[in-house]
Amino acid sequence: MVRIVYSVLLFILAGIGEIGGGYLIWQWLREGRPFYWGIFGGIALALYGVIATFQTFPSFGRVYAAYGGVFIVLSVLWGWGIDKKTPDLYDWVGAVICLVGVGVMLFAPRP
Repeated sequence: MVRIVYSVLLFILAGIGEIGGGYLIWQWLREGRPFYWGIFGGIALALYGVIATFQTFPSFGRVYAAYGGVFIVLSVLWGWGIDKKTPDLYDWVGAVICLVGVGVMLFAPRP
């Protein structure tokens, strides 16, 4: 159980780093925010890459594929909380499908 909580926390931290970093760079380049928004965005993106390496799963591909599902869910939540774009039923259904896929990939019994 501790491993699952640790893994989930790392996925969330990595997601905040990636989505937050991308958002800051978007704000800098597309919305005219000051250049240091882009610098902080780059730092956040670099931290995302580092945080993901703390996962205990042995396979890079599996971790990043599973993270893709988590990223989708976090992106929906980011859009809802930060951009004030309310997700619809299909956003939520798709997010749940992604989380089920993540669970299968990471926690399915393997020999």
